[in-house]
Amino acid sequence: MNKPLSNGQFLSLTVMGALGFLAFWYLARFVNLTPPQFLPMPHEVVAKFLALFHQPFAGSTLDEHMLASLRRFAMGFGLAAVIGVPLGLAMGWFRWLDDVVTPLFDALRFIAPVAWVPFAALWFGTGAGGPALIIFAGAFPPCLINAYRGARNVDVLYLEAASVLGVNSFRMITDVLFPAAVPSIIAGLRIGAGLGWMSLVGAELIAASSGMGNLIVRAQSAIATDTVMAGMIAIGIVGVVIDVLLRRLERLLLKHRTY
Repeated sequence: MNKPLSNGQFLSLTVMGALGFLAFWYLARFVNLTPPQFLPMPHEVVAKFLALFHQPFAGSTLDEHMLASLRRFAMGFGLAAVIGVPLGLAMGWFRWLDDVVTPLFDALRFIAPVAWVPFAALWFGTGAGGPALIIFAGAFPPCLINAYRGARNVDVLYLEAASVLGVNSFRMITDVLFPAAVPSIIAGLRIGAGLGWMSLVGAELIAASSGMGNLIVRAQSAIATDTVMAGMIAIGIVGVVIDVLLRRLERLLLKHRTY
């Protein structure tokens, strides 16, 4: 079994991978693998990325498009977490609720979030409700499933001890199941956030008048490849920031967990 890499080794390999990718990108341009219009230089993409913060494209600057996307993401993902986590924990404790919800949930969770786009567009048009619904469709299943699995895998000794002390069902969920299921819950939130963010961009390609997805599709129509790639970079950066924040939330909750 290979030994884990040290921080220095990990950083070195990361830098080498990034430099190798950039070298291949520059080489592809120097040998004219594709026309410059469709494959700009890396430094040109970076310059466009920075310029978009003060040069509006599709009616807004890059930070305004990002904020529009984040508002939609906060609505859809927040709703998925607020409903999915408590419902998953409750299903893990109440067998009758599990039996009621699971058949419908299993039927709906296999519908791809993008399949909700026509329905969302008909209901909400280009307003915030359509993308929020699509984000919810992508983020809700992982939030519920992981909370449910975390609740079902709680050590039976904790449950028996709480029952002996006369803990009611509400406190059993909040004081026993939730703390024990935190790692599983955070894993579900991270997966849900990733799926929700990707679903948002897909939704904005069709059912939004602003946001990162709208910026990319408008740039594609104008054959502005550097703007498309700059938008993709912004999407990736925001996704990484969301994941880092969820990791910090996990460490915070685990730090204050009593068992």
